[in-house]
Amino acid sequence: MSKADIIVGIQWGDEGKGKIVDRLAREYDVVCRSQGGHNAGHTIWVDGVRYALHLVPSGVLNKHAINIIGNGVVLSPTSIIEELKQFENLEGRLFISDKAHLNLPYHSLIDQAKERMKGDKAIGTTGKGIGPSYADKISRTGHRVGELLNPEKLANSIVENFKNLEPVMKALGIEIPTFKECLKDILEYKKSLEPYIADTTQMVWKALGEDKKILLEGAQGTLLDIDHGTYPYVTSSNTVSAGACTGLGISPKDIGKILGIVKAYTTRVGHGPFPTEDNGKAGDIMADVGKEVGTTTGRKRRCGWFDAVAVRHAARLNGCDSFALMKLDVLDGFETVKICYAYEKDGKEIDYFPTDLTKVTPKYETLLGWSSVKGVEKFEDLPKEAREYIGRIEELTGVKVEIISTSPEREDTIIL
Repeated sequence: MSKADIIVGIQWGDEGKGKIVDRLAREYDVVCRSQGGHNAGHTIWVDGVRYALHLVPSGVLNKHAINIIGNGVVLSPTSIIEELKQFENLEGRLFISDKAHLNLPYHSLIDQAKERMKGDKAIGTTGKGIGPSYADKISRTGHRVGELLNPEKLANSIVENFKNLEPVMKALGIEIPTFKECLKDILEYKKSLEPYIADTTQMVWKALGEDKKILLEGAQGTLLDIDHGTYPYVTSSNTVSAGACTGLGISPKDIGKILGIVKAYTTRVGHGPFPTEDNGKAGDIMADVGKEVGTTTGRKRRCGWFDAVAVRHAARLNGCDSFALMKLDVLDGFETVKICYAYEKDGKEIDYFPTDLTKVTPKYETLLGWSSVKGVEKFEDLPKEAREYIGRIEELTGVKVEIISTSPEREDTIIL
């Protein structure tokens, strides 16, 4: 019986998981997405063509791989139907769990209305309805993908829910759809998605039993985890490696290798603490060269230096066996580069990631920069300073770097 390998983001998301899953997917029979929704954004470049993925697993560009959207995902029918237009017919190659919860248009309206009401205290969500979808799931008022196969029953159930929420919906300024409107939408969803709906838990179990090679990918990053992230500025699901088990219906004993994805610097979208954020020229260069704009939101990402304290913490949470270091080329041309090795809090130096990040100041060490790593294919051909930077990351985090990305292109990747 085979084991399922996991790819997990180690920072605040946007680490470059899509490129790595796309490259590794050539070696796997099954690629699974375990949590999150269309608030995720994986960008993959192949032969100069850009693919933006939000719900479809990143293994979709491997024509031999089966792609599974697990029960831990909240699925927007409108979003995935639009996303599928990028590809030829995926029937027989893409499967959606019948237990995944539906993220319907009213969830986005609720999300956006609540953010508006918070004013300057808004969390900075993507407004995609992810939180309200998971809230309905937890309160047992949600609806699952399998219910699309019985449109009239589902439409009735949704309208019934609206009756109970009518005062809240009016207060939020949200117009309640009629049964006829609900049914019309659901019939469209069913027509497009029925060929993909399946009991994916059984599929994954079968693949494991047949010794298939399975790769699991999540969305966002560890520091956005609902339990372990910088709460309340987090997402609504468990982004850590353990979440992959519940999100697909497999046991911890089924897990093999865990590969953490880290950027050579740090970024964050939306509000929330960010100890190593650089609001000066260096941060602007990282944002510009790294094209740090959210795939899903179009929002500019906040940028800063590599935070070894946060990465070491996240690596321990996930049980990382090794790292893939992404976007090393974005640091090309800096005279010096910095790594945060510790924090100062309340006048004391600490080497751990505290629950409360207020009044935390990063302590940096400075290393020499390098000219260019762009397109380099062998580790020994990297500039000496870049190799030293990688070595220092390994020392400070306690995790070996196994993969190094030297450009956005699929082939510009060093495998150690």
